[in-house]
Amino acid sequence: MTSEAKSKTALVTGGTRGIGFGIAKSLAEEGWNLVLNGMRPEDTIQEVLESLRSNGVEVGYARGDIGSVEGRSSIIETARSVSGGALNLLVNNAGVAPKQRLDILETTEENYDFVVDTNLKGAFFLTQLVANDMVEAKKRDGSFSGMIVNVSSISATVVSVNRGEYCIAKAGLSMVTQLFAARMGEFDIPVYEIRPGVTKTDMTASPAVTEKYDKLIEEGLCVTKRWGFPEDVAKAVSSLSRGDFPYSTGQVLMVDGGLTIPRL
Repeated sequence: MTSEAKSKTALVTGGTRGIGFGIAKSLAEEGWNLVLNGMRPEDTIQEVLESLRSNGVEVGYARGDIGSVEGRSSIIETARSVSGGALNLLVNNAGVAPKQRLDILETTEENYDFVVDTNLKGAFFLTQLVANDMVEAKKRDGSFSGMIVNVSSISATVVSVNRGEYCIAKAGLSMVTQLFAARMGEFDIPVYEIRPGVTKTDMTASPAVTEKYDKLIEEGLCVTKRWGFPEDVAKAVSSLSRGDFPYSTGQVLMVDGGLTIPRL
């Protein structure tokens, strides 16, 4: 734990399970105070919160839907309360899958709106709120340190025609990364994107999905012949949060086991 990190606060959306919890755990171990966002009632995740507090850090919970204006406002108010002002790190990790996996010739507007409102629109406007706080903090104190990390997916470039909404949202989030990287550059606030590959989470936990990817991985889908785990993504976020890549704003860090390497 560094004394510098101990005074800093990170907001991790979707931070109570899966990749988000892996990220939160890694940051807590490095001394970051945390605000976790999720949709479950706080009394149902006390074990999660306490496990992070055992690292000697402050951990707040901001229940709310990032896909709604009211949800984002509530999340930001909680985050400001915990941080005492501007956040030092925003990790846009929250994401949903389509309610139904439907071919793009058959999918519905309800499916589309559900995914895009959370995975893209919600992330964009939450970033806008946090970015403005960071800019004001930087203007008040030139030593203020801020950073934004977007967790997208290989689906930003790898096509799945039975969940086109998800691919579109993740591709859009990649552009959000570049837009905010360009805009926040004058304030020395870097913005990064991490693209996980096939990762063991709630979203991939169904027997059918597990069986599908077990088979594909065994047949060589990934160069690194295994599933990804939340810890793999967490290590990437922690490295970025330490400032290990100060000259790489706007860039994509692949955490996909080599899945997207073109091979013959």
